[in-house]
Amino acid sequence: MSDLYIPRLVALIEQASKANAEAFGQAASRFADTLENGGLVHLYGSGHSVLPAQEMFPRYGSFVGFNPLTDPRVMWHNVLGAGGVRELLWLERTEKYAEKFLDHQPLNKGDSIIIFGHSGRNSSGIDTALYAKKRGIFVVAVTSKNNLDKPATHSSGKRLADAADLVIDTCSPIEDAVVPVEGWSRPVAGSSTVLAMIMAHELLARTAEQLSKRGIELPVFASPTIAGVTLHDTDVIYGVYRERMIEAQKKHLPAFQATMRGE
Repeated sequence: MSDLYIPRLVALIEQASKANAEAFGQAASRFADTLENGGLVHLYGSGHSVLPAQEMFPRYGSFVGFNPLTDPRVMWHNVLGAGGVRELLWLERTEKYAEKFLDHQPLNKGDSIIIFGHSGRNSSGIDTALYAKKRGIFVVAVTSKNNLDKPATHSSGKRLADAADLVIDTCSPIEDAVVPVEGWSRPVAGSSTVLAMIMAHELLARTAEQLSKRGIELPVFASPTIAGVTLHDTDVIYGVYRERMIEAQKKHLPAFQATMRGE
């Protein structure tokens, strides 16, 4: 029997590659600007869309400058009950919640952010995009444009794609699942998270290429299973990341203090 999922996914990858040819270059150039100037490229998602943010950094093959904004309250840790999916679904649809989380994050003018969201209709991602843009941050949405036919449900009248400066289209179908099964009423095997991860790695690779053209090399995580690489090498890179985060927190401090004063 021939493969059911893989060829369909490959076709979507090729479609997304062509659809985003120009957008990949634009995003990578802006990310390189941010990193060259000592800023951060933040990563955000909720629900399954947090997985591309975690996949992008830290991991082997990634490099310092990316900063995942992972809120455990919009990441499911359980199927039912406390930390379960039903709670998460409610919270990621609740407007203004994300702002409370983001107030504590080192989001500074000149930074960039990638926001992952398949449907692009959840308040969590939209609020994050609007919050970031108010602070002079370049916003890239990784979403499926197939969902743009659906009306916005956010009070702003925007979807994630509308709130971003640039859109990377995963080309994932609205239903997400891509394999029809005879006798079953719904297809199986989701595509959006895998496609978002592939888009993320393409952006990461192109950003590195852009930096290289500018004569800049940033520390890259390498597996200690490689000859000559040790766990100490990884710790050194974490140290460089910590230093960049400390500088970002210092820069963010006045804005955070103003927020706490209600200004």
